[in-house]
Amino acid sequence: MSDTAIASTRLNPDQRNAFIASLLGWMMDAFDYFIIVLVYAEIGAEFHVPLEQMAYLTTITLIMRPVGAYLFGLWADRIGRRIPLMVDVCFYSVVGFLCAFAPNFTVLFILRLLYGIGMGGEWGLGAALTMEKVPRTRRGFYSGILQAGYSAGYLLASLAFLLVHSVLGLNWRWMFALSILPALITLIIRSRVKESEVWENTREKMRKADTSIRRVFFDGKVLRRFVYLVLLMAAFNWMSHGTQDIYPTFLKSTENGGAGLDAATAGWIAVVYNIGAIVGCVVLGSLSDRWGRKATIILGAALTIPIIPIFAFSQTAGLLCLGSALIQFTTQGAWGAIPAHLNEMSPNAIRGFYPGVTYQLGNVIAAFNLPIQQALAPQLGYGWAMASTVGIAAIAVILLTAFGKQAHAIDFTAADAATPAAEQAPRLRR
Repeated sequence: MSDTAIASTRLNPDQRNAFIASLLGWMMDAFDYFIIVLVYAEIGAEFHVPLEQMAYLTTITLIMRPVGAYLFGLWADRIGRRIPLMVDVCFYSVVGFLCAFAPNFTVLFILRLLYGIGMGGEWGLGAALTMEKVPRTRRGFYSGILQAGYSAGYLLASLAFLLVHSVLGLNWRWMFALSILPALITLIIRSRVKESEVWENTREKMRKADTSIRRVFFDGKVLRRFVYLVLLMAAFNWMSHGTQDIYPTFLKSTENGGAGLDAATAGWIAVVYNIGAIVGCVVLGSLSDRWGRKATIILGAALTIPIIPIFAFSQTAGLLCLGSALIQFTTQGAWGAIPAHLNEMSPNAIRGFYPGVTYQLGNVIAAFNLPIQQALAPQLGYGWAMASTVGIAAIAVILLTAFGKQAHAIDFTAADAATPAAEQAPRLRR
């Protein structure tokens, strides 16, 4: 590669600040989300609420995420990416912190509802800003690292759980008290980020063409693409949450075929499998720059299927650690291409809300994953509850991806503001 080509893939200070801010923002979002996954049994015991009801704390967060994606995304398409992102970070940080003081299940449920709005806004805007700024030939690489922030947040939550619960012997409230501190870092960095040039150019093109956001969205091709991406994201989220949300409970449970491990061992297994997820995101995300988004996604989902027996039915801590690390490598590896893929499939004019809303509406469809798995566990056991849901979702991801399109490494600055990117890509492949 020539010196000029190498230089073109490096990040300047503004690109670097935007990428770091988006990465940390998504990481802290995931940190707060997975706190509930790690401690909802303890919260249920304190509030005298059964686990089946506690599971709806994750459900309500997932259900409200499209609301945040729509509100903050539409705002970002109208005024730019920076200010909505900063407001969103402040909002979810405060709400997450207030969870530490919830006096009962009802108040905590309302706070998790509000938190879902903030979490929904963060991913779409952060991903759009990052993908619009980084070099297009390296979008997959940065996409993988950005999506790895989700697993890194889970990893931080697992480490915080080990520190707070196992080392310091403190209760679950201290976990939420930690959530406000790292999120403030993203606010500081984000204040140094310049507005997206792609957004500025797009707004100027729309003004000259007298085109509105509403007109762009209700174009037939854009709407059909929207429905397709929602279905793809539903399958993706079902596969992802199916491997993650109930797993800490399975590892610690002594009933319904649970592994019966102590809290510290379960916590360390969570640390290991999140390292696997981070590596998978970066490796497969990077490969998507060479092989295309579709091929990489299909590879990750296909490799998930043969790992399910080790992940769900192993009897020892060592094999459970291996199976969970491998399945997170493959499932989250498939996710590594998604920030790039969704943004490349979106029209420039509505990239603020289009990728985020499709992603989060898919989350709504997958929102009942944890309650369903928790309800299936007494009848089938945790192993079959996880294996059946993850296996079906992985097959759905493969089929939907295979029949879809891609707009690999399309140049956003040269793209038409109102046309779906996949309709413009010269390297469009089915």
